[in-house]
Amino acid sequence: MAKKERNPFKELDQSLKDVPPYMKKKVMNDVAMAKLILDIVSLFSSNYKSALTGLFKTNPRIK
Repeated sequence: MAKKERNPFKELDQSLKDVPPYMKKKVMNDVAMAKLILDIVSLFSSNYKSALTGLFKTNPRIK
């Protein structure tokens, strides 16, 4: 007969424990800081070309 294998995914739910409040706060602060850094990098890198293009673009109808 086949040997019954254990399912590690069923054990994941059983091992959950509450995290201390200070640890939750630290993780949330780290996530917020990472999001801020990503937003700033996005502002200065990917939008840099379009910002300069819009700045130097001239409209021939404006006199």
